[in-house]
Amino acid sequence: MYKKIGKRVIDIIISFGSLIILSPLMLLLSLLIKLTEPGSIFFKQLRVGKNGRIFTLYKLRSMPISTENIPSDKVGDVNIRFVGRIIRRTNIDELPQLLNVLIGDMSIVGPRPPMLNQIELIDMRKKNGSIQCLPGLTGLAQVNSYDGMSVKEKAAFDGKYAHSISFIIDVKIFYRTFSYLFRTPPVY
Repeated sequence: MYKKIGKRVIDIIISFGSLIILSPLMLLLSLLIKLTEPGSIFFKQLRVGKNGRIFTLYKLRSMPISTENIPSDKVGDVNIRFVGRIIRRTNIDELPQLLNVLIGDMSIVGPRPPMLNQIELIDMRKKNGSIQCLPGLTGLAQVNSYDGMSVKEKAAFDGKYAHSISFIIDVKIFYRTFSYLFRTPPVY
């Protein structure tokens, strides 16, 4: 019952409420981004979702417009400005993904949606069944040091989550996410 209905109801309530509560912060950040960097406030990227369906993921833009699509463990090579560093470090750049949750492309908790070029991760998720989950804002791999993991380790956590989805597990991951946000970022 939770996997089919309860999880979606909770996603709608949390994402809608969070978008309302956080809208002043998102408005302020949008203004700061616009004042410090030319171009769009939002970064849009195609990602792989549930059952391999492609969707557009939204983020606040933290990197220069000319930056290529790169995984987060390669960001150390990019010249990011002050505002971008702050919103990336605090993961505030992820807030627009609440819209992805609200419209049903993502969930609050689930495997992070891979980029289209992360073929190995996508293949491993197909094999372990985690491709059948809605991707999440946070997940089991994220709270276990996602950026420092190999693709095989990420996929293993994704598979473990896919086979044990429950309200209690989602609550534990959700709360562990907050402690993860306050850790010192890894050095690349």
